Amino acid sequence: MTAYPLTWLYAPGDRPAVVAKALTGGADVVVVDLEDAVSPDRKAYARDATADLLADPPAVPVHVRVNALDSPWGEQDITALAPAPGLSGLRLSKITSPADVTRAARRAARAGLYALLETALAVEQAYAIAGAHPNLRGIALGEVDLRADLGVRDDTGLDWSRSRVVVAARAAGLPPPPQSIHPDIRDLDGLATSCAHGRALGFLGRAAIHPRQLPVIERAYLPTDAEIEQAETVLKAAAAEQGAQALPDGRFIDAAVVTAARRTLSLARRRPRTH
Repeated sequence: MTAYPLTWLYAPGDRPAVVAKALTGGADVVVVDLEDAVSPDRKAYARDATADLLADPPAVPVHVRVNALDSPWGEQDITALAPAPGLSGLRLSKITSPADVTRAARRAARAGLYALLETALAVEQAYAIAGAHPNLRGIALGEVDLRADLGVRDDTGLDWSRSRVVVAARAAGLPPPPQSIHPDIRDLDGLATSCAHGRALGFLGRAAIHPRQLPVIERAYLPTDAEIEQAETVLKAAAAEQGAQALPDGRFIDAAVVTAARRTLSLARRRPRTH
């Protein structure tokens, strides 16, 4: 996996052919979905098919979105898949409290965990959830369910929740969270606009439900040439003089700015320079 994944492509766990295609779609991470994408009568089949897939490490990192812990399938999913050699992470759906994370961690051994916050209660406890266990690698919003829980009709009504989760992740020392899915796979212009807004809020990358969304997400989140030049200037100045300082153009830099500049240059390695 890249140091900063930008694209997370979901594929239904009960459709192995679709999962196989997703693995060649160019995403940084493929997320095999055992929850919303799979009907109750196919849960066991989806779990078994995913276990077969992960018997050997795939060429692309694979996460599995398991069913909610309070469902009939959640703990079975974790127990069956956590030891799989090809598993890169477990995405825990419907997390509402730190106790949910620790409960999953007890069954997941050393697997990396990612908590999906999909209710108002989860958002209220975002920081506590983010710091609940050392095996937790990240948090993210599930906006479809959250929108229904809050009764939000306008997209901007979710911005407070988005910012809260971004702040909680960083306060707990986790990477910036990826954005939730854009549900209309034909609306690529709307996706680009939404990604620009998410980037401004502090997200890094985005979940996708179709390969055609991946290039749009990557373009939106890769740094521009101007951002790369700014980052190089910051790191050059930091190397020459330790501590907080002002650049000749008046910009102030300190340790946090230097860290952000390093992340920018790490992402810049994924794209060619245009000059």
